[in-house]
Amino acid sequence: MTIRFDRPVSHAARAARLIASFALVLCGVTLIGHRFAPLETPYFVLLLLISAGCAILAVLLALVGLAQLWQSAAIGGVSAVKAVVYAALPLAILGLGTERYWTRPHIYEISTDLNDPPDWLATPDTRQLWLPPRHLVTQQEREAQFEAYPALISRRYEGASDRVLEAVRKVAHDRHITIIKAEGADVADPNGNVKPKRRTRPQTANPAQDGSAAGDVPAIVPVPTPRPFRDGVAELIRQNTDVILQGETRTRIFGLPCDILIRIREEAETTLVDIRVASRYGQDDLGVSADLADDYLKALDAELLGIAGS
Repeated sequence: MTIRFDRPVSHAARAARLIASFALVLCGVTLIGHRFAPLETPYFVLLLLISAGCAILAVLLALVGLAQLWQSAAIGGVSAVKAVVYAALPLAILGLGTERYWTRPHIYEISTDLNDPPDWLATPDTRQLWLPPRHLVTQQEREAQFEAYPALISRRYEGASDRVLEAVRKVAHDRHITIIKAEGADVADPNGNVKPKRRTRPQTANPAQDGSAAGDVPAIVPVPTPRPFRDGVAELIRQNTDVILQGETRTRIFGLPCDILIRIREEAETTLVDIRVASRYGQDDLGVSADLADDYLKALDAELLGIAGS
C-alpha cells in the first residue's frame, strides 16, 4: 500500500509573489512615466513609496512562506524566492533614498558662494502638491552645506571672461542643461547657438578718409587674438560686472528636475565662476543638487584645463 503525504500550501508565499509582482510593475511604470512622460515629481515620489511599501510587505510574507517550508515542507518556496527577487528594485531605490536622507544635509539647494549667492533671474515657483511648502534657505543651512560639501567652492580662472563664457555654454550643452534666461549676455542666444550681429562702422563721404579702398573692404578687420571671439558678447562682458545664465536640467536616471544658475564675474586679470543649483520639489533633495554642481564644475575645470587658478 502506497502512502502519500499531502503537503500543505503556503498561501503567504503565493500572496508575496503577487504583491511583489505588483510592486515591481508599479516601480517600473513610475520610473518610465517620470523620466520620459509628464508624471509630476510629487506623484512620482508617492508612487515609489507605495511600491516600496508593497515590496516590504511581500518580503515579510515571503519570509513567512520560507518558514512554513522549513517547518512543514509547505509548497511555496519558489514563489517566496520570486517575491524577494521582484521586490529587489523597489527596495533598492528605497534603501538609496534612506541612506542619502541620513547622510546628506537636509537642504534643497546649494551655492558655491555662501555669503552672496547669485540671484535667480526668474525665481523658480513650482506647485508642491502634497509635499510641504518650500522655505527660504537659511544661513544655518548654508553652513551645513559647507560642512557636507567642502569642495563646492567658487572657481577662478586666469583666462578671459569671454573664453570662460564659451566654456560654460559648451559644458552646459554637454550636460543637457538648457539655458532659458540670461542677463549680461542678452545680445546673443542664451545657449550660444546664434552669434550676435557685428556692429558696422559708418561710411564716410570720402573713402580715402577711411584708410581703405572703396568697395570691397569689410567694416571690421579681424585682429589676431587668443580669445575665442570678439563680438557683442565679449564687449558686453567688459561693460558689465556679471554675466548670469539660468538654466534647467533633469537627472539622468530618475529625471528629477533642477534649476541651475551660473554667474561669471570678471575681476582684474581673472574670471570668477559661481553656480547655484536647486531642486524644484521638496525641502530635501538627498544630495542631488550637490551632485549636479560638482559634476558641472569638474567638467568646466577639464574644459578650461591649464588656465584654472587655485
